[in-house]
Amino acid sequence: MDKKQPDTVISGTVQSVVFQNEENGYTVLRLRSDGKLVTAVGYIPGITVGEGLTLTGSWTSHPSYGDQFKAEMAERSLPREADNIYAYLASGVIKGIGARTAALIVQEFGSRALEVIEETPEELTKIKGITEKRAMEIGQLFQKQEGLRRLMDFLVRYGVKPAAAARLYRIYGEDARDEITRNPYLLCDDYYGLDFFEADNLAIQLGFDADSPERVEAAVLFELRHNEGNGHVFLPRDKLALATSQLISVSSDRAKEAIADLADGGYIVSQTVAGVDACYREDMFRDESYVAERLLQMAGMLRGTVMGLERKVDRAEERSGVKFAKTQRMAIETAGNAGVMVLTGGPGTGKTTTVKGILELYDELGYNTLLTAPTGRAAKRLSELTGRDAQTVHRLLGAGAPDSRVEGRAFQRCASDPLKCDAVILDETSMMDISLMAALLDAMPPKAKLIMVGDADQLPSVGPGNVFADCIRSGSIPVVRLNRIFRQAQESAIIRNAHSINEGVVPVLKNSGGDFYFLQRLEPDRIADTVVGLVAERLPKKMGIPTADIQVLSPSRKTEAGTNELNIKIQAACNPAAEGKKEKRLERFTLRVGDRVMQTKNNYDLVWEKYPDGFGTEDDIMETSESGAGIYNGDVGYIEDIDEREETVTIRFEDKVTKYPFEMLGDLELAYAMTVHKSQGSEYRAVVLSIPKGVAMLKTRSVLYTAVTRARELLIIVGSGDDIRAMVNNDRRQRRFSGLRARLAGEVGNDEEK
Repeated sequence: MDKKQPDTVISGTVQSVVFQNEENGYTVLRLRSDGKLVTAVGYIPGITVGEGLTLTGSWTSHPSYGDQFKAEMAERSLPREADNIYAYLASGVIKGIGARTAALIVQEFGSRALEVIEETPEELTKIKGITEKRAMEIGQLFQKQEGLRRLMDFLVRYGVKPAAAARLYRIYGEDARDEITRNPYLLCDDYYGLDFFEADNLAIQLGFDADSPERVEAAVLFELRHNEGNGHVFLPRDKLALATSQLISVSSDRAKEAIADLADGGYIVSQTVAGVDACYREDMFRDESYVAERLLQMAGMLRGTVMGLERKVDRAEERSGVKFAKTQRMAIETAGNAGVMVLTGGPGTGKTTTVKGILELYDELGYNTLLTAPTGRAAKRLSELTGRDAQTVHRLLGAGAPDSRVEGRAFQRCASDPLKCDAVILDETSMMDISLMAALLDAMPPKAKLIMVGDADQLPSVGPGNVFADCIRSGSIPVVRLNRIFRQAQESAIIRNAHSINEGVVPVLKNSGGDFYFLQRLEPDRIADTVVGLVAERLPKKMGIPTADIQVLSPSRKTEAGTNELNIKIQAACNPAAEGKKEKRLERFTLRVGDRVMQTKNNYDLVWEKYPDGFGTEDDIMETSESGAGIYNGDVGYIEDIDEREETVTIRFEDKVTKYPFEMLGDLELAYAMTVHKSQGSEYRAVVLSIPKGVAMLKTRSVLYTAVTRARELLIIVGSGDDIRAMVNNDRRQRRFSGLRARLAGEVGNDEEK
């Protein structure tokens, strides 16, 4: 049990550094304080033996490591006494000074040693073996290090994370403090890891006015970025001004002035799109414009009819052993002639058969065809269905490749280093946001074909844009819709009911066997109890479906039967706390070894290793066939280890294993239950769908349709029949501010919205 003593202050000299994470600065050290040697932990990047520390925090008791002081704030000071200066220099803190040279420097200069190194490094030439050049290099390295320390000491007083200070210094060097004092809102950039509110708190402490240009402009950019998370590529000028004024309590006119200034500076782009005065962040405007330009270029490529196309399709039909339906054949022929096309249809309409037919045709034409999908689960399923290798879009593009990280790009593959292919078949295209689509198109060779496959009636992407629907609605890209439900698929109640829902017909809610069940529960606690019982007991024991093959879905995170509470209840039932089982308590929930978890945002820097098979031990690391970086929004894995000493959690995402530093655990959530939106692109052996009362805006036909179509063998809906009927009858779709359809249709700059 923790001995809670908040706001305790201890001071002393660093005796040893037990562990330090260079990336985030998390440190375990031994501190000599009041004659005693104590263990302290916290984020103290770059700390070195011999330095003085004043720590503010509290005492805790670790079950394995005993009493520790957990530092929330740290103030550092350089050593003043000769023996501490020697320990500091001998630690290797300054490149070029080892134990022997450190002893000579301290012997020559005593307590003045650090002053000499910083202010008059030329004096170091008095030491045998130190040339004038080396002396100046030592001085420059020390000054750089001291500059970073002073920056950290300055920012830590305002509660700014040490990692942000290190990144600031990397960009601005000695000017970092001046830059942050001039405009603390530059910390809002994703690179520094602070959000608007943290930067705003710093700015207020530094004395910035509530309506200062820096503050209002930062709020405008924050609103645009925040709403990209809600699916919007742009915001209309009036809505953007109103949202900004409400966020920071300034007038709408003042917000409009800031919008105009940002547009003049090139930080945002304002353009009339289908009659709307649209305001984009610059990179969103660039991505949307490029996607439209490239798709129109692909659609307009002069491609004469492939010679003998019908005979080639006949041969593809023979090799596949399937008689193509009329619309399937039309899709395959369109894929032969067109530079880009859309193939869409609901479950059981033959999309997979059609894709196989296109592959057979492309093989005959000698094309090198790449298969890809937005998520790992979708790519794996595409590979299983076609018998061909399929990769995620991120992996296909080389996300996290060393050269892309060095050059500051998200992806290795781009226009200057394109994919080697003649065609790309992209599955689950409804999940593609505008930026990922721009990256894919940028990496495709100029003459390569693109086949976009998906279900137009599913929910749109989690990220900004409505790419798939916009392409279909634009009228500028060939579209083939598969509408016929094949006889074998009609035997599935899941598929029949999915199509009924999509047509606005309430499914038959009778439990007459098969693969579709409905359990009427009206109260949230009864819904939750039923769902947990199904996952933990009934389905594993009575139907032989293990918990690992069951995915709980819900439209909502909130209420007792939403995903947040369901995750905690299912965890308690399926992976309870036990003696010896490692766990890490977070603010909202606890993580345990064995838990199913999901990454909630793209992280291009998390390093992973691929192991030959099984869990990767220390010895396996040398045998691993592949390593890389990047874990992405929606990736699901299992916790395999929690290391309190290193402050890391090891997670396996299928065949990839990565270690999360504790400060990145906020990007994870339990995944026994997930929202319907997060389940896109996935197919599960069994789905239990919880439909709690309330949250009417989430209860739409497209949400229900998407949830139902996630189940492969079994679907059980738990909730109220009235709510299901209401969802079927609610065909409202949330409007997304996206200009792609208008750009493809040539409606940019028009005075009236069409």
